[in-house]
Amino acid sequence: MSATTTSPAETPKKKRAVSGRTRRWRWVLVGFLAVLVLMSVLEVVTGASDLTSSGAIGATFIAVMPILLAGLGGLWSERAGVVNIGLEGMMILGTYGAGFFGYHYGPWVGILGAIGMGMIGGLIHAVATVVFGVDHIISGVAINIIALGAVQYLASLTFVGLEGGGQTQSPKIGDIPTITIGPLSDAFGSMEDTDLFFVSQLGAVLRALTTNLSWLVVIGLLLVLGTWWVLWRTSFGLRLRSCGESPSAAETLGVAVLRYKFIAVLVSGGLAGLAGGFLAIVASSNYRDGQTGGRGYIGLAAMIFGNWRPGGLLAGSGLFGYTETLGLRQGGTSVHALLLLLAVVGVALAVWQVRRGGFVTAGALVVGAAALFAVYLSTDTVPGDFTRMTPYVITLLVLTAAAQRLRAPAAVGEVYRKGSAG
Repeated sequence: MSATTTSPAETPKKKRAVSGRTRRWRWVLVGFLAVLVLMSVLEVVTGASDLTSSGAIGATFIAVMPILLAGLGGLWSERAGVVNIGLEGMMILGTYGAGFFGYHYGPWVGILGAIGMGMIGGLIHAVATVVFGVDHIISGVAINIIALGAVQYLASLTFVGLEGGGQTQSPKIGDIPTITIGPLSDAFGSMEDTDLFFVSQLGAVLRALTTNLSWLVVIGLLLVLGTWWVLWRTSFGLRLRSCGESPSAAETLGVAVLRYKFIAVLVSGGLAGLAGGFLAIVASSNYRDGQTGGRGYIGLAAMIFGNWRPGGLLAGSGLFGYTETLGLRQGGTSVHALLLLLAVVGVALAVWQVRRGGFVTAGALVVGAAALFAVYLSTDTVPGDFTRMTPYVITLLVLTAAAQRLRAPAAVGEVYRKGSAG
């Protein structure tokens, strides 16, 4: 009889891997709690009561999802080495698909229609870039332009004459069901109403997670987890990522590079289409012309901020969605409170830059922080035009601060021809 033996080095290696994952999850939890404490302090100092209310958190989920799903689509594509500037156009196609199929066949079919329309955009991009070797940026920009015109034409053909429809919008679409866990929602609502430091804020977050939470929000979060598992924990994901790092080396090892790139861009288009469907069905109640509002580009920025990883993408999407929500809910009051937070963060980043030897950058950060603090002291609210700019400005500032630690896939954007490895 023979017994299967385990290599002495195998068990310690597995233990180290499990230990490393455990530490990462601990840091995620610590980071979440630290942010919540910081926001709690900001509420006490500024008196802005809506910074962490359950209503604001719930609205943030709705604002985050289109950006997150679009960024997830970009992550799939760029991890395989294909730049996808066309996310915006694929989202636009998704909004029309949701409007048309959602009106005629119900909201869930509308979601499938949005995914399908987005995949059509992904198919065009894949054929252009992977098969014919067209420059990725040119192809993406062309898709954005074509999608905008095509959807306007299709809307005029299919929605004009329908009740509630027209050239720029579809009739009303049915709602996606929501989840409410009654006992937990009531308990966390009581926590939020205590007005105790940190306890109230934690209760608000947990209440938002258990009250009127759209099924599409749950699906979107599961897609983030699923993307992480597929791309970083399976052999399929390893092969796909190798196409974005070194396609020539991947081909010499037997990887069908063009096939993996094609699949990745199709998935990218489907996720961007789903983002558009979310806008049409959950964030709104119908398709409307121009409702994407550049979120495809913001999703791309969130993906870059997240260093081409799902967890970082989630954080970047949350940052943009949260600031957008504050501007829409209480306008200048909540955004005014964020000026103080940005000033403090600017000083902290300046100290960090000094320790790294970046004295010029530190000086610029100190000047910027001083300007923000001066504006905070001299005003009581932020004008409406500036509150609408806040999400874009904060995204730009964060990308600038994070630029030094970013590393894109090595071969992203390169045109690859089959057999070039030989």
